Amino acid sequence: MSMIGIIILYLLLGALAGTMAGLFGIGGGLVIVPVLIFSFGLQGISPEIAAHLAVGTSLATIVFTSISSIRTHHQHGAVRWDLFRPMTVGIVVGAVLGAWTAAMLSGPVLETIIGVFVILVALKMILEVNPKPGRDVPGTTGLGAAGGIIGWASAIFGIGGGTLTVPYLSWCNVKMQQTVATSAACGFPIAIAGALANVWTGWQDPHLPELSLGFIYLPALVGVVATSVFFARIGAGLAHRLDGRLLKRIFAIMLVLVGLRFLLS
Repeated sequence: MSMIGIIILYLLLGALAGTMAGLFGIGGGLVIVPVLIFSFGLQGISPEIAAHLAVGTSLATIVFTSISSIRTHHQHGAVRWDLFRPMTVGIVVGAVLGAWTAAMLSGPVLETIIGVFVILVALKMILEVNPKPGRDVPGTTGLGAAGGIIGWASAIFGIGGGTLTVPYLSWCNVKMQQTVATSAACGFPIAIAGALANVWTGWQDPHLPELSLGFIYLPALVGVVATSVFFARIGAGLAHRLDGRLLKRIFAIMLVLVGLRFLLS
């Protein structure tokens, strides 16, 4: 595949990820990571690092795409900065440990773990399983510990953490608008710490393709960022016109198929 073809592919991926994120309220990483793994296979990138490269690149894209979301939520006064600050301490430590954990895994094992996670998220969407408020917001130590777990898992799966942060804050009786906004803010330190850690863990890996910065593939980063933010707004607009519940179930079924593909391969 020519470099022009590769760039076009990643522009389309950014458009797809942005639309899905705006339409379903999920992080783009849930779409970006599986599609990147598939596209890297088409490019002939070694399966030993395809999943690692997809995770690192996904986290790097979230660094850029989360900024617009945070600004919008902050303008509406919805971000709970009092929760964000203690969680960030744990998030940074957890994200670095998560990137290190992922680097210790072989490519096929990491793909299997991602496949299981994608299927679990899909089942949650299909069954509409959401935690009910069951406790008060914990103190600084509890928030830091929660941030550590969220950062660790997010760095392994290449996501901004919304899939994990939103249910956690909802369980802690935080209002939904503030939950979504604070989760979006938490995505930034997850992405920064996770991306930098993936640069470090992937540095000089012998399987890396050209134009890579550790486990970040620069052509994919540029292409995805260029279109995802714009199409996230389109997806958000479509969400108000289409049957969101039906679309969510269709998307969840697609995620199940993607997850099964990873498990069966």
